[in-house]
Amino acid sequence: MAVARTPRGRWIEAGLRALTAGGPEAVRIEALAQSLGVSKGGFYGYFRNRDALLTEMLDTWERAVTDNVIEQVERGGGDARAKLERLFTIASSTDEPMTGVAAELAIRDWSRRDEAVAERLRRVDNRRMDYLRTLFASFCPDEDDVEVRCLLAFSVRVGQHYIAADHGPRSRAEVMEMTRGWLLR
Repeated sequence: MAVARTPRGRWIEAGLRALTAGGPEAVRIEALAQSLGVSKGGFYGYFRNRDALLTEMLDTWERAVTDNVIEQVERGGGDARAKLERLFTIASSTDEPMTGVAAELAIRDWSRRDEAVAERLRRVDNRRMDYLRTLFASFCPDEDDVEVRCLLAFSVRVGQHYIAADHGPRSRAEVMEMTRGWLLR
């Protein structure tokens, strides 16, 4: 009976979990193998070395948060407001290793210390902003208004996790819903 090989995607997912938990220094082949319950020999069937895994992790994350999200939003159809609603729902509802906010924040932190990661993050952020611009521009004739809405929407996605403020009698969920409504007016 042949032994099933640990799929490449599981190595990448384990790498992203390690990155999220402890930064790029935590992405260690032996530790990943242990977390997967396999020997580290299988790693080398997919990746030349740790750097190759790190690159593949970033490639996978980039596709997941750009191409895959955009495809999912577009597949649902509707006008720009409906697409933005879907995008906001997707962005706020995922805690998966690839698309969750934990991976997002870990990669942003990593980018502060690694210029290649910073360049990749800039590319991802520009792609996301370009997509937001196309959606907002379909119902906002003012270019300045479009840019402000894009920045606010994106800032809420990234920054809300750092804000510990109370919202008076409102819950965070209520304020987020009001924010959505304001952005889509």
